[in-house]
Amino acid sequence: MSDEFTLKVWRGDKSGGQEVEYHVPAETGMVVLDALHHIQHNQAPDLAVRWNCKAAHCGSCGAEVNGQPKLLCKTRMDDYAGETVSVRPMQTFPVIKDLVTDVSWNYQVAKEIPLLEPTSPAPFKMQQIDADRVQEFHRCIECFLCQDTCHVLRNHEGQQKYFGPRFMAKIAEFEMHPMDGEDRIPLLAHQAGLNMCNVTKCCTEVCPQHIRITDNAIIPLKERVADRYYDPIKILLRRLGGKKGEPGKANTPVAN
Repeated sequence: MSDEFTLKVWRGDKSGGQEVEYHVPAETGMVVLDALHHIQHNQAPDLAVRWNCKAAHCGSCGAEVNGQPKLLCKTRMDDYAGETVSVRPMQTFPVIKDLVTDVSWNYQVAKEIPLLEPTSPAPFKMQQIDADRVQEFHRCIECFLCQDTCHVLRNHEGQQKYFGPRFMAKIAEFEMHPMDGEDRIPLLAHQAGLNMCNVTKCCTEVCPQHIRITDNAIIPLKERVADRYYDPIKILLRRLGGKKGEPGKANTPVAN
């Protein structure tokens, strides 16, 4: 291992900025966040970087390392041995200062999602397979790396069209709960913009919690929307039977 690491850290604010080169003494087991802290303590005390737990649980330190969305506290410097490491803020969100971005849009989106509406009071009796299915989505630490890598949000300014993969997983967490009585299918089909996702699985690839966002959340939700709005046989049967909603869900109008 080299005696030092070279980092190019983006410095600036919403008005613009540039990468600045720093050299940091190499230490065994050092992660990118360690290197940035060394820079703060010894070379650039005004360097802004968001972090909290340094244990890959809080999701605060999301940024881009050599162009890939990463948690700074989980990304080892020796994975880039011999390379210059570029550290930049998440591209999808507005820059506040240096590596800190404004992710408040995500919290506004969260308010648009109806919460769990139990069909019977707790405690619930559930099959273990059902509990495991929703438990996967509970692992999310809201680092928003999946939002950062989503091409709809990142490259096409799709915040007005698509909630993003983090909130597809959030909706799936409720929709797949066997005791939920709320109907979020119209939300998915329209306001949430589920159809904007083309299932490239880039969100799954960057998830530090290894949640299978595409396979276990987005695709099953797409199937539910297709059943409601695009399956001609099911639409005909519902109309002949005078039913407009899904079995076990609140009644809502179907598309004409």
